[in-house]
Amino acid sequence: MSQAAAAKPPTVTKEYYGRVGGAAVSRYTLDSGHGLRVRILSYGGIIQTLEAPDRHGRAENIVLGFPTLADYVAKNSPEAGGGVYFGALIGRYANRIAHGTFTLDGQTYHVPVNNNGNSLHGGLAGFDKKVWDVTEVPGGIRLSVTSPDGDQGYPGALHATVTYTVDSQNRLSIAYTATTDKPTVVNLTNHTYWNLAGEASGDIYDQKLQINAGRYTPTDTTQIPTGQLAPVQGTPFDFRRPTAIGARIAEDDPQLLTGQGYDHNWVLDSSGSLAVAAKASDPASGRTLTVLTDQPGLQFYSGNFLDGTLVGTSGRTYRQSYGFALETQHFPDSPNHPSFPSTVLRPGQTYRTKTVFALGV
Repeated sequence: MSQAAAAKPPTVTKEYYGRVGGAAVSRYTLDSGHGLRVRILSYGGIIQTLEAPDRHGRAENIVLGFPTLADYVAKNSPEAGGGVYFGALIGRYANRIAHGTFTLDGQTYHVPVNNNGNSLHGGLAGFDKKVWDVTEVPGGIRLSVTSPDGDQGYPGALHATVTYTVDSQNRLSIAYTATTDKPTVVNLTNHTYWNLAGEASGDIYDQKLQINAGRYTPTDTTQIPTGQLAPVQGTPFDFRRPTAIGARIAEDDPQLLTGQGYDHNWVLDSSGSLAVAAKASDPASGRTLTVLTDQPGLQFYSGNFLDGTLVGTSGRTYRQSYGFALETQHFPDSPNHPSFPSTVLRPGQTYRTKTVFALGV
């Protein structure tokens, strides 16, 4: 590769993609110039496609998504029918809040219940359904949205920004910020589903995963944490060494039976500063994915509820475990567990977190 080619800067292009509720939706393409190409919608901040090269330099889409904007509106959340949240930004509170209820500073708040009697991923109209304002930045885009006081039952007007950037090392970085005018709780993430062998290429059971966590948070039968930080040692949840995702997924473990596979939060060994949380690899293509974050938790979901009813970007159906999600986050139901890291945000404070998805071979 010539020096000029090596120095090729990332590019950003924009195209009109349709309308939702009268608001225009755009699709942005972020191109690293070195084989990484990411398409992001202003609707839901959705990562629709992400192309990355294999060991032979052949780029292919390796994330799950829908082919049209109408599909995302009609199928991407529990209320819409699919319940999958392909590629979406999640807020105000990622993951679950028990019974849709929490208490903050002595006041009890109720948020929408939409998953087994609990609130999931921000409620009935979370950040995944917002049309975000977008400005271009070097190597990427910055999305912003203001959620008014009382939106989905949450206190405080919350202003959030999410910045997506790509670089010449084929890293996709996601930087989140949020401020509020009243005490509130916040937990933001992105819900991309990965299949390093290629979108709709088959299940991910042979792909290997390593999670740098010695503990996880077991759940009750409705997938709410019990409050225990349980050791992974001697369980199917021990991914401290690279392990095929399917190696132990069918074991007779009560936690696996509840989620019909993996759908749990791991307590990361490192939090507070950007560090490697997980690594995934596909033996067939040679692709690798390294996840770095400063968050305390990582939700690993093995695509258990994909059932062949959804058609993806390539026109093929998604069956069980055709993709996996690695959601960097605070722990589920933290507002109801004082022993968990706090998700409280107060006026004058800035919620700030960063996650990096590094693609390689």
